[in-house]
Amino acid sequence: MARVAQVGDRVLLIDPKGKRYMLTLEAGASFHSNRGIVHHDDLIGQPLGRVVYSHLGTPFTVLQPSIADLAKAIKRTTQIIYPKDSGQIVVRMNVCAGTHIIEAGTGSGGLTTILAHAVAPTGHVYSYEQRPEMTAIAERNLAKVGLRDYVTFYTRDIAEGFEERDVDAVFLDVREPWRYLHQVVEALTPGGFFGALLPTVNQVSALVEAMEGGPWFDVEIIETLERRWKVNHARLRPADRMVAHTAFLLFARYVPEVRAETEGTVDDAVRYAPKGEDAPEE
Repeated sequence: MARVAQVGDRVLLIDPKGKRYMLTLEAGASFHSNRGIVHHDDLIGQPLGRVVYSHLGTPFTVLQPSIADLAKAIKRTTQIIYPKDSGQIVVRMNVCAGTHIIEAGTGSGGLTTILAHAVAPTGHVYSYEQRPEMTAIAERNLAKVGLRDYVTFYTRDIAEGFEERDVDAVFLDVREPWRYLHQVVEALTPGGFFGALLPTVNQVSALVEAMEGGPWFDVEIIETLERRWKVNHARLRPADRMVAHTAFLLFARYVPEVRAETEGTVDDAVRYAPKGEDAPEE
């Protein structure tokens, strides 16, 4: 059965050229564009997944927004994490209903929105941000999409440490994550997931160096590139532009008693040489 739109719901309108509009439904309100007016009352109480027409006769497709739509539509004054990266974060850090996860670097709350959606209804997100104006924006953004109750916001320097202990995962989106590995270890449960977003190679190198000899296992560094294709069966080909580099992602597991010689640690990766090549000298 199709979902029925209600007052307060966020809905997505898509015009004939693919332009997307996000609405919060209010009784008596109207959506205005150069393609005409759509009255909210014509949407409230009606099923989603259908076509409505503006007063100028323009068709708009009405849909329930995806979590990616909601994250991209939030008010932001900083760059948000792209869905191609946030998807990797969610699946590689096993973020699901019941997960308790810390994120540092709230920003406008784009990733916070995605994490809160993933952990609901039984998990929780603990989000840390130094700038009070950004915390305020993120709180409003989470409230707009109905996810505020699943997030605890802190406005503080994470150098002071995290309030939580034995959480399932910690993700850092800060300029110098290598400075906070001790705080991460204090908060994580053994076997828990650690992740970081790093825009430049220099930052990746600094974090890897700081992790050497530490309790880190199953370390991965990835970069996700997204290339869309033009949807035309007669001329099917890649789009002219693509979302290429946005950031590097580093993932690892916290294992307190891991040994440096254990395969899968940072130290093991440093010593690794492909087959046919000499291993680097110690």
